Amino acid sequence: MPENHNRLGRIEEEYRKELSQIISYELKNPNVTGMISVTKVKVTNDLKYAKVYVSILNSKNVKSTLAGLKKSSGFIRSELARKVNLRNTPELIFELDDSMEYGTKIDQILKEILPKKEE
Repeated sequence: MPENHNRLGRIEEEYRKELSQIISYELKNPNVTGMISVTKVKVTNDLKYAKVYVSILNSKNVKSTLAGLKKSSGFIRSELARKVNLRNTPELIFELDDSMEYGTKIDQILKEILPKKEE
């Protein structure tokens, strides 16, 4: 079992790298705006589905960017199939990963409530 888990981890990491490249450089969807980072990819054991967690910064509209990614998932998937040579390429499910946004919000709150050290 651990051997299979290792393989899945390698596949997820490979997908994460390739998807970042595809979304950043090859996707030509005008609705997809801002800086998009693929933070994590979780693949099901049968490799049929991949949940792609993306963090979207500086976007004109996060909802339409996420919708644009979902709409372009066919193109993204076929590019992924071309780059990663596995028997089948999973169906991509895009999810918003707002952990970075959440971290920024926490930092902001901490700055407001903690007394300034320099003074």
